[in-house]
Amino acid sequence: MSKHIGIVACSAEGAALCYRTICMEGTALLGRHAHPEVTMHTFPLSEYMRYIEKGDWENVADLMLSSVSKLAKVGADFAICPDNTIHQAFDLVVNKSPIPWLHIAQEVAAEAKRKKYKCLGILGTRYLMEGPVYPAKITAVGIEHMIPKVKDRERINQIIFDELVNARFTSEALVYFKGVINELKNKGCNAVILGCTEIPLLVTQENSPLPILDSTRLLARAALKKAISSISG
Repeated sequence: MSKHIGIVACSAEGAALCYRTICMEGTALLGRHAHPEVTMHTFPLSEYMRYIEKGDWENVADLMLSSVSKLAKVGADFAICPDNTIHQAFDLVVNKSPIPWLHIAQEVAAEAKRKKYKCLGILGTRYLMEGPVYPAKITAVGIEHMIPKVKDRERINQIIFDELVNARFTSEALVYFKGVINELKNKGCNAVILGCTEIPLLVTQENSPLPILDSTRLLARAALKKAISSISG
C-alpha cells in the first residue's frame, strides 16, 4: 500500500493543480487510474489573509495545525501544503504536527541544485518575495537569488490576489510576468521559481523567457515519490 497524502490547502487553484498532478501523474508510477490515497482540507483563503496581512504567522500556523490534525485523524501519513506564502509559518507548525511534512521550497531548491542553476529569480506574492521562505533553502544549497523591483512586486501581488486565485488568467497578466522574467534574466538569473502555486496556470515552460521551477508540480511529485517509497523499494 502507498502512503496516504494529506494536503493542507490555502488557495483553491494552486491546491487543485497539486491534487490533479498527484492523481494524473500517479498513473505513470502505479498503473492505469491508480494514485495514492489523498485527503485535502482547507479553510477559506479569507481566514488566512486576515492574519497574513498583519504578519501574524502564529495564527497562520494555528490554521495549518488545525488542518493537519483533521488530516491525521482520517489517516494521512504525511502532509504537504501547496501554498508558498504560508510556509513562512512552517517552523511553527512542523514540531507540533501529528504527522511529518514536506517543505515546498526545499523540494524546489533540491531540483534547482540537481539542474545546476546558479541564480534563481523568485516570483510569488509580496509576502513570499520579500520573506524568508526561499532565501534560506536556496542559500543552503549554494544558489543565489533575486527578486523583482518594488513596483513589479506590487503588481505581481495584485495579479495573484485579484486574478490568479480567482481563476482569471489573462494575456495582459502573462505579458507582465514575461517582462519581469526577462528583466531577471538580463540581471543574471538562469531560472525562475514560480513561487505562487497559481502562477504555473499562467506561466509555462513554453511561454517563459527562462527555465521555470514549478513549485506546485515539484511538491506534488515529491509527495508521490514519498507516498510510493514503501512499495517501490
